[in-house]
Parts: sequence; structure tokens; C-alpha cells
Amino acid sequence: MAEDHDASPAELRIEAALERPVQQGEPILQIRNLEKHFPLTQGILFKKQVGAVRAVDGVTFDLYQGETLGIVGESGCGKSTLAKVLMNLERATSGQVLFKGEDISRVSGRALKAVRRNIQMVFQDPYTSLNPRMTVGDIIGEPYEIHPEVAPRGDRRRAVQDLLDVVGLNPEYINRYPHQFSGGQRQRIGIARGLALKPEVIICDEPVSALDVSVQDQVINLLGGLQKEFNLSYMFIAHDLSIVRHISDRVGVMYLGKLMEIGTDEQIYEHPTHPYTQALLSAVPVPDPSGREGRERIILAGDIPSPANPPSGCRFRTRCWKAQEKCAQEEPLLAVPEVFRGRPTPAAHDSACHFAEDVDIVGAG
Repeated sequence: MAEDHDASPAELRIEAALERPVQQGEPILQIRNLEKHFPLTQGILFKKQVGAVRAVDGVTFDLYQGETLGIVGESGCGKSTLAKVLMNLERATSGQVLFKGEDISRVSGRALKAVRRNIQMVFQDPYTSLNPRMTVGDIIGEPYEIHPEVAPRGDRRRAVQDLLDVVGLNPEYINRYPHQFSGGQRQRIGIARGLALKPEVIICDEPVSALDVSVQDQVINLLGGLQKEFNLSYMFIAHDLSIVRHISDRVGVMYLGKLMEIGTDEQIYEHPTHPYTQALLSAVPVPDPSGREGRERIILAGDIPSPANPPSGCRFRTRCWKAQEKCAQEEPLLAVPEVFRGRPTPAAHDSACHFAEDVDIVGAG
């Protein structure tokens, strides 16, 4: 660790802020108008920008201490890019990422190192996210090489074995290689690596999508137990709406780089007000045949527009059966729809739709 005189005042301020405890129910992560645009260029010698892919385009939400926020949406809607921007693996084009009140979207050097100790990530593919040439002990212990203050060199083997035990693996597996483990065991190793630095926030980017259904349940239960034990806050990205409901306190629905709707699991699953959310929920498989009676499947027409050339107004209007002229001219704000404001109903939650309507999707709950 560098001495204090090597750090700038801004870095010292951020480091001090990161040490401040956050109480249960307070926002630990605040995202404000976050954008990530990837430039589109032409030419070989003299490159000229001719456009941009708007992967994340004006996203705003809060993640509260001790909660799990699920993020769902179709492939290509910007979920994984959002996760990378929050981790500073991709630099934000504009907007703010406030961690404990400090903007971390453009930090570097010592401040970035401190931020990454507090925000860790569990990756989607347990087969490619682990180095096949490193033992499990080296993989889980690698964060200690970067942050030696967390575990002095003489204590690292014991610390790694403790982490293996915490995630349900035999501590004696410390000298094995990734190819000697199943997919579920590898994901447990990835979770142990994420826990090594004792972070406060863990971003889970589809951590169970590559696993068998029976193993998915084990990993989800493990994440829930670890959250209670270590007081963690999760942002959980997934396609499977059933899994998201099982683990999440609140759910945000993304489409073409924007949040369409956000609310508690009850509000989103039992009282969806945005047409896109309603369409997603209508596609959720219902194992009980009696639950399918009277269920109307919402089939969306057309393909997702290109994020390099999104529609004017509402992003979803080109596939929406409720779309009117207003939808093309005016972009709806992510707020409680006027029709529900001031009413004691679960439908009174943020939804970016001019014609929001509380619809009961049979079987979605």
C-alpha cells in the first residue's frame, strides 16, 4: 500500500468515504443518468466517428444496503455493460456512479484500487472465468497479492481454506485445478474469490445461467446465506425471471439500454404496469397445468431495434401494442404513472410508460 503522501487529496477523500459504514436500508450505490456509448467509426488511417452504440443510455436507480436488486431483460439490452461500468471495467460516457456518496465513475490509481476492494463481481461462465493453469488456492488467494493488507502472506493459506469451507467446498481441495471440479463447484470457487476481500457489494452477472437446474438452486441458496452472514448487497443480473424473483428484493426491467420499470418483487411480478414487463412475464413457463388456464401469452412483433439507432420517444414503441403518436414524440419518464399517483396500490411504482396499466399476468406470481 502506498504511503499517504503518494495519494492525492481526492484519493484520500474517497478512501475515507469507503470506510464509512452504511446502515441497513440506506443507499450504498446510487446510479444517476448513467450512459455508456461505444463509438462507431469509419476509415482505416483517418478514423471518423459516424455514430455510437448506446449500450446503456440514461439509467438511474439505487442499490440499498443489504438488499438484492435483480436486473432482467432480453439479450443485448445492456445488463452486462451496466455491470462492467459499475466495476469500472468500462468507463462511463457520462453520468454518475455514487458509492457511499462519492462518484467512482472516473476514479483511477489508488482510489480505483480501494473501490474494487469494496465492489466485487461473480462472472457468468464458471469454465472460462477461472485460469486453468492456476490451482484453486492461487485463484482465490490472488486478490491478496493486490491487497496484502487484507491477509498477510503467512495467513493466506488459512484464509483461502476458510473461504472454501464457507462456500461449501472441502478446504483440502486447495491444491486442485479447475478442471477437477464440476460447473457448480467452479462457480462456488468464483464466489469464494469474490468474497476474499470482504466486499460490501457483489455484482452477479448471470451466475447460474451456465449451470444445471438442480445446481442453480444450490448456488442461489448459497448466495442468500452468504448475504445474511456477511451483510452483502447484490446486483443480480439474469434472464430467468423465476430465479430473479426467488432471490431479489426489488427488480429492474431493462430494454435497449434503459430501465423500463422498477419496483419490489410483488409490484413487478403481480402488478406489472409496463407493456414490456407484461410481455416478459407472460412468457414465463408455468409448471402447473391449472395455472395456465385463462393465461394470455403476449407475443411481441418485430425485432429489437439497433442500439446504434434507437426509436424516438419510447424505446419500446416499435413493438408495443399500446403505442400511440405521443409515444413517438415524447420519451416517458421512469416515475410513478399519473393514473396511480397517491393511490394505495402496488401498481404505484416507477414505470416508463405513457399508458401504464395494472395487468394481472396469470401464473407470473
